[in-house]
Amino acid sequence: MDNQYLKFLETLSQNNNKTWMDANRDWYLKIRESLLADVEIILQGISQWEPELSSFKAKDCVFRQNRDVRFSTNKDPYKTNLAAYFSVGGKKSSGPGYYLHIQPGQSFIAGGIWMPPADVLKKIRQEIDYSGKELQAILNGSEFKKTFGGMEGETLKTSPKGYESDHPYIDLLRFKSFIVSTPLEDSKISDGSFRNHTVEIFRQMKPFHDFLKKAAEDVEDGEGLL
Repeated sequence: MDNQYLKFLETLSQNNNKTWMDANRDWYLKIRESLLADVEIILQGISQWEPELSSFKAKDCVFRQNRDVRFSTNKDPYKTNLAAYFSVGGKKSSGPGYYLHIQPGQSFIAGGIWMPPADVLKKIRQEIDYSGKELQAILNGSEFKKTFGGMEGETLKTSPKGYESDHPYIDLLRFKSFIVSTPLEDSKISDGSFRNHTVEIFRQMKPFHDFLKKAAEDVEDGEGLL
């Protein structure tokens, strides 16, 4: 049977209200059940080289469909995407993780750390200061560069405090987030091949993930993050 994720999300985006969701509860529950099964398959794949994730269940990784609208001008009650985050620290971890985002025409696979708190950001910059050559080699790897291009995210216009503008890795030190991503075609979601494809993309991401993990796990003597 064809994967129904995209059809469900397209229909939800056109009917983003509780009345529609209540009337289509059975459809949503089937989508949720299918997503949990797919995420379980992805988890098993990742656990081959991230053994700390082997004890996780799919429900530990999948995000809720309901939006938190308390502080948002957008009052639509439901997200129009499906998403899962794979991190040893859980979905709210400030350490690195792997991310899957499913949305018609806008799906992608990503990983790293988005907008880390000040203490984690400081440690990452220290790691770049000490071992920037290692990170640069990861980013410039032929397979890595072909898949991800380079790091993404907002950067400082000036040098971060404590680093000179002529630092050999100043371009990396200016980043506020440390993210890489690659698009995910609708066709791979529809035919189900996204599962193995996602695991393969995460595998390519592992050296980048490990570099960030090494920096972040030092925060608070390694407690509370990973």
